[in-house]
Amino acid sequence: MKRHIVLVEDEPAIRENYRDAFERRGYRVSVYGDRHAALSGLRTSLPDLAVIDVGLGDEPEGGFDLCQDLRRQSATLPIIFLTARDSDIDSVHGLRLGADDYVTKDMSLDHLLARITALLRRADAWAEALQRPDEVLERGRLTLNVDRMTVAWNGTPLELTVTEFWMLHALVQHPGHIRNRDQLMQAASTVLDDNTVTSHIKRIRRKFQQIAPEFDGIQTAYGMGYRWNAREI
Repeated sequence: MKRHIVLVEDEPAIRENYRDAFERRGYRVSVYGDRHAALSGLRTSLPDLAVIDVGLGDEPEGGFDLCQDLRRQSATLPIIFLTARDSDIDSVHGLRLGADDYVTKDMSLDHLLARITALLRRADAWAEALQRPDEVLERGRLTLNVDRMTVAWNGTPLELTVTEFWMLHALVQHPGHIRNRDQLMQAASTVLDDNTVTSHIKRIRRKFQQIAPEFDGIQTAYGMGYRWNAREI
């Protein structure tokens, strides 16, 4: 069965260009030109992956709003933001609404397709993990349920995206060991640029600090990467 990709893009020429490229790679593609049409079409059935333009028609952040709606339906649906405007970059870097990745519209189709393939492969691996007994990883005040993809700090749950979870998992597996950006991308089974990896790490830190302001579990090794603070064990 073909994997189903939903593309939400308000510019017809760009929409058709992406649709043709995805279909040539063997995907089944549904396209929508605005947020309301997408919400209506996805109300009863979600795709395998969604590619969403940030600005949709007269809604400059319509893609962000749509992402929130889809996240309420599924915590694990792979979502990629499309952006053409420099002013979007800071917002998208934060990936503040639970998207897994973002790409600019001048990025090559081959690069975008590589990111799609990686996110779909990760979704498949997670689905397989659900069939096995739960694996729980404990590091002092931190508890990760690998199969349920849940995280708790001192018993308080944290809501992490799929990408954030696997990056955190890579860090806490071996406290004190540095993980560079390539290793974190590999752990999350995705393809990101360095700035996006940094944004993910910053977002993970903020989530911990919201429930524990003194949190110092994730340390930056400047010029090398990140490590889990062994003192947090």
